[in-house]
Amino acid sequence: MKNLIKSTTILSLMLVLIFVAFSTQKTKACEIEFEIIKGEKEKYEAGDIIVLKIVVTLTHRVCPEGLKKTKFKMNGLKVVGATEWKQISAMDYERKLKVKIISNKDGKLIFNAIRTCDKDGGFGSLKLEATPI
Repeated sequence: MKNLIKSTTILSLMLVLIFVAFSTQKTKACEIEFEIIKGEKEKYEAGDIIVLKIVVTLTHRVCPEGLKKTKFKMNGLKVVGATEWKQISAMDYERKLKVKIISNKDGKLIFNAIRTCDKDGGFGSLKLEATPI
C-alpha cells in the first residue's frame, strides 16, 4: 500500500511539472500589425500612394529567422520604397513601406506579411478597397 501511494505521488508530481512546463511556453505566432500613416482613404484610385507602418512583435523573444525573411505578398499594390527594419522595443520591430495602388478587376486590394519559422511563424493581412480597373 505504501508503494502504491508513493508511485501515485511521483506520477502526480511528474504530471504537474509537465503541465507547468508546457503552460509557461508561448505557442502564439509572431504578431504582425499594419497601420496606414499617410494617404488613408475609404476607397483608393490607381496611382494613389500610401505609407504603411508594419510592426512585428516576436512573441517567442528569440526567433531563428531574421526580420529580413519576412515575405510580402500583394494583390493590386506595389512597393515603391521601404525603410530598414528598426527595433522599437525589446520584442517589437517596425518598417515603413511606400506603396502604390495599382488596383485590379474587382477592386479588392490585399497586402499580406508572412513569417515562417519552426516556432509557428506569423501572418498579418491588410485589406483595402479601390476603384476596379
